Amino acid sequence: MDLGQRILPAARNERDFDELLQREDMKMMVLLETRIAQLPSQIKYAKKAGKKVFLHVDLIQGLKTDDAGMDFVCQRLKPDGVISTRTNVINAAKKYKITAVQRLFLIDGHALNHNLSLIKKTQPDYIEVLPGLIPHMIKEVAENTRIPVIAGGLIRSSEHIEAALEAGATAVSTSKKSLW
Repeated sequence: MDLGQRILPAARNERDFDELLQREDMKMMVLLETRIAQLPSQIKYAKKAGKKVFLHVDLIQGLKTDDAGMDFVCQRLKPDGVISTRTNVINAAKKYKITAVQRLFLIDGHALNHNLSLIKKTQPDYIEVLPGLIPHMIKEVAENTRIPVIAGGLIRSSEHIEAALEAGATAVSTSKKSLW
């Protein structure tokens, strides 16, 4: 599955969101740290502008990511994708045929092994590896799972982007506007 672009811009606030709506070169966006009350109109405007919207559901203020919360997200909001560290969120997205991105934090070897075993069970569409500036770990995760990897977190330069892509990342997610 191709995301359609190598840089996934992540909007942290309303200004970022408005800027991404105007960008014709960006057909996809990630919404971070928004409020549940804003989501219906944000998704509506993004779709009207021809954008695909991925929601980082763990960061949405006022949303509980239990079964009822995910039913609301998937049935009513209908984003193109969801991003989460939680397996129940990934399972809900798959149930509703919404692209599922499971976040994996590279804290230590134990966390990596634990997360890889969870990923083998959930089989998300993508894995987002954080921090995304450790190229050899991007390659290892991609090889171990055979699932496309998105590099995210602490991406601060075009060199970081190039290194992540060269290591096998499908795309790089960043909220740093200068890298969009």
